[in-house]
Amino acid sequence: MQLRLDEQQTEQYLIMQSIEEDCNIDVNEKLEYPPVALSLGETLIKGKNKDMLLPIPIGTYGNLSCVTAPPKTKKTFFISLLASVYLSDQNHFGGNLKGHREGKELIHIDTEMGKWHCQKVFKRVAEMSGTSDGYLTYGLRRIGYKERINFIDYCLEHKAQNAGLLIVDGIADLCADVNNIEESNACVQRLMEWSAKYNVHIMCVIHSNFGSDKPTGHLGSFLEKKAETQIQLETNTVNKDWITVKCKRSRGYAFDTFSFKVNNVGLPEIIGNLYNPLEGVSF
Repeated sequence: MQLRLDEQQTEQYLIMQSIEEDCNIDVNEKLEYPPVALSLGETLIKGKNKDMLLPIPIGTYGNLSCVTAPPKTKKTFFISLLASVYLSDQNHFGGNLKGHREGKELIHIDTEMGKWHCQKVFKRVAEMSGTSDGYLTYGLRRIGYKERINFIDYCLEHKAQNAGLLIVDGIADLCADVNNIEESNACVQRLMEWSAKYNVHIMCVIHSNFGSDKPTGHLGSFLEKKAETQIQLETNTVNKDWITVKCKRSRGYAFDTFSFKVNNVGLPEIIGNLYNPLEGVSF
């Protein structure tokens, strides 16, 4: 009995040693800012020796972001726009949006739509980016939430050689009840583990509560706390057919607010020179 206890203690000690090595942060070590996965614009950083222009991140590798919006605000079109920019590094649909792919793969998960509608979205992304290389696409509506989590784990571990961006359109479908604290916390903890283990940026899409900009349930609350960037979509006040994209919160530099529309051939594109009726008006 004592021998078995000693073996268990030794095993636990070795586990703690491994965690210590992985999690120790040396205050004297020079660490670089996390590499950017998606960006919009640049900012000037003044240094001791030289000034640098750095991209303003929408998301960085090894972190989470959260896209929150009420129903009918073209969330899936927005995700299509970002996915196409990531695959192509930059395209005319995305304006100044830039992807920093560097040969990495994009895993695009949809949990809400059937096979035909999923393919329509994924084909849109491929058309806009001009490529489907390294674009792994899955519709997971037909399986349960536990299988969805296991399948994403499988994709990251075995299917993708070098995943850079994981999009989960319908993150609420990765737990049985978004209002259950334990389930919601476990879901977000798994996302954090994936982002760190695979150095992948994970973009989560979730509905907001009715009449509010808060994401749904305890799951939404946990995502708000853990996300590097929280992106808010809302109907534009100038033109109801446009959608405004705001950086609600960021751990780094916030990107500028912009708007997009769905053009006459059904593809999302950024709107330039947005008219502001209050610009230049004094009160």
